Amino acid sequence: MKGLFIVLEGPDGSGKSTMAKMIAQYYQDAGREIVFTREPGGTKISEQIRDIILDNNNTEMAYMTEALLYAASRAQLVSEFIKPNLEKGKVVISERYVYSSIVYQGIARNLGIQRVKEINDFAIDGLEPDLVLFFDINPEKALDRKLSTGNGDRLENEKLDFHKKVYEGYKEISKVYDEIISINADKSVEELFSDIKNIINNL
Repeated sequence: MKGLFIVLEGPDGSGKSTMAKMIAQYYQDAGREIVFTREPGGTKISEQIRDIILDNNNTEMAYMTEALLYAASRAQLVSEFIKPNLEKGKVVISERYVYSSIVYQGIARNLGIQRVKEINDFAIDGLEPDLVLFFDINPEKALDRKLSTGNGDRLENEKLDFHKKVYEGYKEISKVYDEIISINADKSVEELFSDIKNIINNL
């Protein structure tokens, strides 16, 4: 691939969206072309799947259904959006990728890391990120920050215990996946971005 694929991971409300914009501006100032995406979503089909996954009315959704829908949304995103833009030499910045499924469904939903990984190995068709940043912040603080801006979706409205499992899941996989770099996200915007700049300058 000619481009650069950067993934931002972490609890809801950890600051991924804010940092995505600042990272993009940094690369644009360096003359690179940037595209954003998010998960689930990012294409017409993927956004339609997102609506099903995150609808607060879909309380009866089985956990395996949830995992498969995430993988389906991701497969479409990789095929239609991420790979073509990388081939054009662009910097692709994605809020979430396969690591979210491993943590949310594999660990917090107790489906098992390996089962969820196998589903998503098929979905991503060999596409690995160049950089994965895990925004490490207390899940309760992050969730309060997120929900203060409006009503949450189906996963954001899960009980705090679920979000604690997600956080611990991220800590767990950060020890296994060498590509994940953990950064302390409980800082000011300026301090956090300074840390990120140091990392991406070493890419």
